[in-house]
Amino acid sequence: MITGADLRTLRRTRALTLAELANAMGRSVGWVSQVERDISRIGPEDLERLSAILGVSPAMLAQPVPEAAREEGRIVRADRRRPVGDRHAGLKESLISPDLTDSFEIVHSTFAPGQSREEPVQRATQEVGFILSGQLDIWFDAEKFSLGAGDSFRIRNEPYRWANPYSVPAVALWVISPPVY
Repeated sequence: MITGADLRTLRRTRALTLAELANAMGRSVGWVSQVERDISRIGPEDLERLSAILGVSPAMLAQPVPEAAREEGRIVRADRRRPVGDRHAGLKESLISPDLTDSFEIVHSTFAPGQSREEPVQRATQEVGFILSGQLDIWFDAEKFSLGAGDSFRIRNEPYRWANPYSVPAVALWVISPPVY
């Protein structure tokens, strides 16, 4: 299950107080505080409610078990990444970072061929993306840029949208600060 530090990061990036999160969950402030300090654990009955409140997938809240105890907080194996994102059709994202306790997060994104996000998205973040493979079109306001493998881009708290009208998936790494997933 999610660590207390990760829950605190998610709560703070959404500008929620302990009291607001507790109220939305139907729990006490003390319980939420204990979860954030890893004294209490989130049970399965609270998982769906918490994921809806925070706007993340339930799988994001499930902290994968590291392959070895010495890897916890340091190593993320490819098959143990946590899925993240807003579950937009045609976009699959996973957390590369071991957790959300740093001032940034790294996300692996795969944009399916023929898919797009027509409605612009804007987050109170600074983001840098790097295209690993494929091609991706990205718009900042009405200005379109076509990117290919090796290209990078920066987003500073501005609306953007994307499209992959090409025949192969586009794969990108994103560095996002502060963490939003």
